[in-house]
Amino acid sequence: MSQFLRPALSALDPYVPGEQPQDKRYIKLNTNENPYPPAPGVMDAITREAVSQLKLYSDPTIAPLKQAIADCYAIKPENVFVTNGSDEALGFAFLAYADGSHPVTIPDISYGFYKVFAQLFQVPPKVIPLREDFSLPVEKFCSAGSMVVFANPNAPTAIALPLSEVERIVAFNPEHVVLVDEAYVDFGGESALSLIDRYPNLLVVRTFSKSRSLAGARIGYAMGNPALIDDLERVRNSFHPYNINRLSMLAGVEAMKDTAYFEDCCQRIMKTRQETAKALIALGFTLTESSTNFLFAAPPGISGKEYYEQLKERGVLVRYFGTERLSPYVRITIGTDEEMAVLLSKTREILKEANP
Repeated sequence: MSQFLRPALSALDPYVPGEQPQDKRYIKLNTNENPYPPAPGVMDAITREAVSQLKLYSDPTIAPLKQAIADCYAIKPENVFVTNGSDEALGFAFLAYADGSHPVTIPDISYGFYKVFAQLFQVPPKVIPLREDFSLPVEKFCSAGSMVVFANPNAPTAIALPLSEVERIVAFNPEHVVLVDEAYVDFGGESALSLIDRYPNLLVVRTFSKSRSLAGARIGYAMGNPALIDDLERVRNSFHPYNINRLSMLAGVEAMKDTAYFEDCCQRIMKTRQETAKALIALGFTLTESSTNFLFAAPPGISGKEYYEQLKERGVLVRYFGTERLSPYVRITIGTDEEMAVLLSKTREILKEANP
């Protein structure tokens, strides 16, 4: 780093994305991407004519995509905020509702960007440890006295809270924003979206990266009371008013409109998840109950790190985190049936060598 970087930023511990190696071809089960392509309408929307219009700025109101999201969930466009990936929605929320004198309450094991944003924006975090079984201690998030941010279902643990418990947290923090990150909710979780009309402090954040197969398009969105959305628009228009490019907007509209394709992909992933979990348990793995498009799994007889390294040598990437509590585990994205068959085959090889 240079001598000019502010001291507060020189101490940053940035978010580390999952590996995106270019040196060889891997079966990538490490970044929770959707194994299936985007909806057919997305392909049709990206025409030569659409590309030719990249010479013009995109619509700063993001009106077509807001309307498509609102139509899908039977809400109003004024309930919708659209961002360049859900990380931008999270970052804008931290900017809007937390600072040095307004802390944020987060779980100790969850999406890594929560701690990064707290450090970046110099927000004191109130970090609440998960229970021994990785479940969220709901009572400790009630009456937190600060903005509350948590993922439901959680990552990397894959565990989901029932809606009644989410509502408890929202109801017990009426003076502070409660942000529920629902990046994985379409794979078996209960959404808090039904609560936004009853709780003006609730902000629900989602992404097109997982269930909508558009990780490369970088589209996220938040839904909540119009006053909260207005807050976030104020931040966006003070920082990045053209945050959604023309092609991503077209892709997002078509992906949101094709409900049948979306539901079919989610069902296929959940079926494959169930079958893979059953096979891993039969091999002696310890798994949490997953409501996501990944499994949080500890192999028998070897460390999580060794299992990750052995899989990588065999051309399969999974995610290893390496912190003390997570070190026995890896996170395994659910791919196609064929990809998961390869994972299981390589896993049997590894376990046979480790436990002859």
